[in-house]
Amino acid sequence: MSQKTKDKKTSSNKAKDDRDNFVKNPCADDSPQRIENDSPINEAHTDQIDETGSVLAAHKDSIIHCLTIIGQIEGHYILSQQNKTTKYEHVIPLLVSIEEDERIDGLLILINTVGGDVEAGLAIAEVISGMKKPTVSIVLGGGHSIGIPLAVAADKSFIAQSASMTVHPVRTTGLTLGVPQTFEYFQKMQDRITTFVAQNSNISKERYNQLVLNTGELVMDIGTILEGEEAVEEGLIDEVGTVSNAIDALYSMIKDSKSKTKKGKAKK
Repeated sequence: MSQKTKDKKTSSNKAKDDRDNFVKNPCADDSPQRIENDSPINEAHTDQIDETGSVLAAHKDSIIHCLTIIGQIEGHYILSQQNKTTKYEHVIPLLVSIEEDERIDGLLILINTVGGDVEAGLAIAEVISGMKKPTVSIVLGGGHSIGIPLAVAADKSFIAQSASMTVHPVRTTGLTLGVPQTFEYFQKMQDRITTFVAQNSNISKERYNQLVLNTGELVMDIGTILEGEEAVEEGLIDEVGTVSNAIDALYSMIKDSKSKTKKGKAKK
């Protein structure tokens, strides 16, 4: 066999191997089973991402659930279809199922939110903070307003270098009554947020209130914008990092949790 023929055969085999490494696009006459076997991403995974913004991921003997909290946190009122929203009536039951599912070892929360309904956001944050399974959050893009309690609710929190968090007072839209009771209501709601953040992070209530009432930074509002490293310096977030850092931290926490469980069973 000539050298030219050998090179041609080698090139043909390499091209075939390259084609096999690609995920094939389904044809009209492909059977569902064939598509399922060809692609590493099955239909159940894509449906789950589309409906709940979440997906399961496995590594060695551990399985984590990845949940995204994006856009606005939708509360008791349905927002416009033009808005990207995270619906609390979907997220809260999902969190309960994650906590109760023995196959899932930990929860990774990806946050990119402008805020939204205060009570809905606090409800989700309370569920996350009360979970026994290891939880890690990372702020990507922004974790503004009620997104702050959601970020600090996890056992360990990260923020991307380019991400930011806006700390500001509670506000409302629509009709308000100009009476002292209205101010007291807003003050109590703000206290609930401040207390939760202080209990789940390394910032004090006094310092958080100073950031909330800062009048020297935002031109048309009061409050403070904290970028990645600033959020860590203030004690709101634990570390600046990437998604891979957050995943590594979660698997490390899962490993420690399993080790403690085994030791507890051995003592019994």
